[in-house]
Amino acid sequence: MRSTYHIGLLLLRIGFCGLMLTHGIPKLWEVIQGNFEFGDPIGIGPTLSKIGAVIGEAIAPLLILIGFKTRLFAIPTIITMGVAAFIIHGGDPIGRKEMALLYLFAFLAIALTGAGKYSVDRR
Repeated sequence: MRSTYHIGLLLLRIGFCGLMLTHGIPKLWEVIQGNFEFGDPIGIGPTLSKIGAVIGEAIAPLLILIGFKTRLFAIPTIITMGVAAFIIHGGDPIGRKEMALLYLFAFLAIALTGAGKYSVDRR
């Protein structure tokens, strides 16, 4: 494979994980401070919903960013964005669910392609 392919995968990971962390890090800090207030979009309770969101929006993207078990850790983010797009914003117009869909498709692409050679797993 050409090196531009692997640079493209790296840029995909850096761009989308970096942007996802702007949503996940504030939630992570709230959990660290003991704040588990959150919605319950799939009926598992606010605490588990918030923990799931933190995993999907902070923990998994951090690991994907460095290229550790990328395909595996893309799954929680895909699930989180699926819930956001199709449940939380399910009845909303496309403009309201567009960001969740963009993240969903980006992390699906990451899951299908893997991290590439510029990753922890390739070292």
